[in-house]
Amino acid sequence: MHMRSAPHLLAEDRPEYERILDDALRHAHRRPDLAAVGERLNAVQLRTMALAATDMITATAATEYDHYVRAREELRGTADGEDPPAGSDTDRPGRSGAGAGAVVTVLAPVLAGTAAFIFLLVGYLLKLLSPPPAFASTLVTAGWFFAVVMAAAILVAAVGLLITALRNGSASENAVRDEIELPEDVARAREAWRHALLERGILPFLRDALDDPEAASTSRTPQRSPNRIPKVGYSRPDFSGPDEGPAAGPRPTFTSPDFTSPDFGGPEHDVE
Repeated sequence: MHMRSAPHLLAEDRPEYERILDDALRHAHRRPDLAAVGERLNAVQLRTMALAATDMITATAATEYDHYVRAREELRGTADGEDPPAGSDTDRPGRSGAGAGAVVTVLAPVLAGTAAFIFLLVGYLLKLLSPPPAFASTLVTAGWFFAVVMAAAILVAAVGLLITALRNGSASENAVRDEIELPEDVARAREAWRHALLERGILPFLRDALDDPEAASTSRTPQRSPNRIPKVGYSRPDFSGPDEGPAAGPRPTFTSPDFTSPDFGGPEHDVE
């Protein structure tokens, strides 16, 4: 991939970008150039602006990010090509038996509870008869026995859930530890990207936003010259005086018509 031409942040690295941004805003009071945070713009506004300009900010560290992604992909390719170590979970024969144990753990309380309910209900109903049958007491005793079994199964299931949660927590900690304990070249590439992203991208953007919030918010849009009115297909009329303009045409003259009576005409108007 060529990160210089397409400096788009991968989805898995976006949380890291947001974390670096949050750290910069959290410790802004330690930097004199960011001391104005909270005066013109607060941290939430700056964070929103920086997230909207993610592509522009990450482009400043495109070279370092390209190197980091390549090193990480090489590491993953090497890990995918390795055979699972001996004695891992995939080689353990008892792994298939864990599914049956989980099914028994889940079904045992349900079945024991159902049996206890049925035996107790039938046994106590039979005891209401007079005289009660001899096996009514046996049914009640069986019902209480299954009730005890249900309670024991619930306890075992709770302990199993607790053990599973602890085991999953240990697995998560191991995964985090493996993520932190990267090979030296990958860790160095990641640290170089973080430093370049912070120093060349995030901090300059925050400084520019504090100096001129309007310019920072429109930094990704085409700039317009100030006091410029866009033309919308018509122009204003030109109001100018008679002496203005390079070539003013002659004004039309209007004369009133000559109204004369027949008596004041010439000889050609004599009445025959």
